[in-house]
Amino acid sequence: MIRVLGIGFRTVIEPQSLLRFAQAFGPVDLLATSAQKAGEDIAQELARALGVGLVAVAPHAIRAQPTPSVSPRIMARFGTGSLAEAAALVAAGPRAGLLQFRQVSPCGRATGAVAEGQGVDG
Repeated sequence: MIRVLGIGFRTVIEPQSLLRFAQAFGPVDLLATSAQKAGEDIAQELARALGVGLVAVAPHAIRAQPTPSVSPRIMARFGTGSLAEAAALVAAGPRAGLLQFRQVSPCGRATGAVAEGQGVDG
């Protein structure tokens, strides 16, 4: 089983703030976010700081993933209720389940969720 931290963030977030927020979820095996956000330096720096791989989840996979949490803003932008939950679930594999539902960072500029599963190849 793998633990995946799905994360969504606004580019104006401070890297240290994002790192502290991510670390609060405990140990994980992978970091996952949308393909667009995975290309940003802050996402790559976060994965390095956590010592895990970074999974770039394709837009169609994000849209196809139902989530228990629903943000109207995220639904309009990404086609799913929670980028963090969707990214974590997709990267954790087809029979994944959420261990931690969407949480919002103290600064309000990031969301995170943790899923556990067999991985996309499992």
